[in-house]
Amino acid sequence: MIPMVDIAAGHTALQEDIANALKDIVATGQFVGGPHVQGFEKEAATFLGAPYAISCASGTDALHMALRALDIGPGDEVITTPFTYFATVEAIFYVGAKPVFVDIDPHTFNIDVSQLEEAVTPATRAIVPVHIFGQPAAMDQLMPLAKKHHLHVVEDCAQSFGARHGADFTGTFGDVGCFSFFPTKNLGACGDGGLMTTHSPELADKLRLLCSHGSNERNHHKIIGYNSRLDSMQAAILRIKLNHVHECNRARRQVADWYREGLGDVSGIEAPTVNAGGDHVYHQFTILVPEQVRETIRHHLSEQGIASAIHYALPAYRQQALPEEYHSHKLPVAESVTARCLSLPIYPEMSREQVDRVVQAVRESW
Repeated sequence: MIPMVDIAAGHTALQEDIANALKDIVATGQFVGGPHVQGFEKEAATFLGAPYAISCASGTDALHMALRALDIGPGDEVITTPFTYFATVEAIFYVGAKPVFVDIDPHTFNIDVSQLEEAVTPATRAIVPVHIFGQPAAMDQLMPLAKKHHLHVVEDCAQSFGARHGADFTGTFGDVGCFSFFPTKNLGACGDGGLMTTHSPELADKLRLLCSHGSNERNHHKIIGYNSRLDSMQAAILRIKLNHVHECNRARRQVADWYREGLGDVSGIEAPTVNAGGDHVYHQFTILVPEQVRETIRHHLSEQGIASAIHYALPAYRQQALPEEYHSHKLPVAESVTARCLSLPIYPEMSREQVDRVVQAVRESW
């Protein structure tokens, strides 16, 4: 069986270090906060080149609290992409704002920056670009537009830890960068976890308050906040794994290169395009295939013991959870991509032999 991601394989070489770290935490009883949480925040900030990094319980919480910290709420509009995991959209609804969807680039799958300006209205307060599948959005074009219209930018970096656009890491362009450490991510914990990065000391202070019941002094609460804290065990594991992120991302790029080599001559298959000046980290390797053969390919892969997935089956505006007014939207590129996308297995420990098996199975089903 070739899975979409082999989480166990990623921990094999680190088992002793992780076990020792967890043993120390159990011995001290410091399960919430403490030196491992503080150490991870400092080390993540240094890694990313962000002055401030604030940990939290999940990537979804990070997006929610980032919008809260920027005072975005009812009556405000937030521009984002329809091609993303639903948490991006949920966070906008959490604060009572209205998501406004802009179509995506057909090659990178990221928000089409050329269409952003026409979506701006007097009610627009922010843009939430998503660095989808580990592909950095075109931040060099997006940030000047945001500045021109005095808009906040909250980066959804849930899938892009370690990805660069130009010389800078994702999460360091906007007002706040939001990361997820769900176990399957490029930097994954052994449970949920999240992180927010910012250049603003004022925002950093507010985000810390929001994470911990609006309090930075025991039994004194300055604002209404949340219980959203990264626990010490997850922080300790993330500190260990952070040291290997560059190596793991390089391995993902190698797997992607093998896929390109094996599938590049198959007519009708479109491999991921890498943005000029971008540094893709391949949280997913997602190809486009003709709509009429996608399920045939998936069925054949399954018969060969090979996993596959559809990320994502619907544009966000067509999800049942959204108000009826959204269901009539139709953004042509997003509609086309959701009908044709197919994600193949990719993880750092994947071998050339495994990639060749996947490639052969895809070619056989064509």
